[in-house]
Amino acid sequence: MDYIVDGFIKAFFLLIHLDPATTSAIAATLKVSTIAMIISLTIGLPLGFVLGYFDFPGKRHTKTLVDTLLALPTVCIGLIVYALISSRGPLGEWHLLFTLTGIAMGLTVLALPIVIAITAATVENIDPDLKLTLVSLGAGRHHILRTCLWEVRYGILAGVVTAFGRVLTEVGIAMMVGGNIKYHTRTMTTAIALETNKGQFADGIALGIVLMAIALCVNICLSFLRKQ
Repeated sequence: MDYIVDGFIKAFFLLIHLDPATTSAIAATLKVSTIAMIISLTIGLPLGFVLGYFDFPGKRHTKTLVDTLLALPTVCIGLIVYALISSRGPLGEWHLLFTLTGIAMGLTVLALPIVIAITAATVENIDPDLKLTLVSLGAGRHHILRTCLWEVRYGILAGVVTAFGRVLTEVGIAMMVGGNIKYHTRTMTTAIALETNKGQFADGIALGIVLMAIALCVNICLSFLRKQ
């Protein structure tokens, strides 16, 4: 039990004194997570809205495909991205393997189906009477779309938080595509796994504290937005 207490004491020491290895892992995690979420939201929110709001041929098959991608193992995503950006892959000339950009690509593939699926499911649950009421009041198409989006904003926010949580805590993709290079591509999750296996319990605790703090801040922000 003493090693756990000592681990927490050393972890706070590392955080207070801004240990370079710890801050580097935190910075790398925040960078790749932010890039992945920006790309996923930019692409996923419009696609999710179209999938949930409109009827078109092949909609059921498209939804099945998106739902299947939700269950795609992260190691498979890492394997696919690795194959694409390795020196022998079609994107090998871009030299993305073992870079933060490569990790962000993998995390984008992970987050995109989540954003699309949850957005589509949320939009599908819009009250049909709302659309009829807006049409009867003479509202234009753009006004109807804005009003519908406003009505489902909390569900979409929940989807964003879910996707961010998956991206933030991903290990397999970051390990396979990034290579876990210290001061370069080592993220918080890969650092926790490595340092704990090496017996550096304090380093793992320090990064775990940061991860939980980030998750807490995100949920506090979501609760604040829900009150608006």
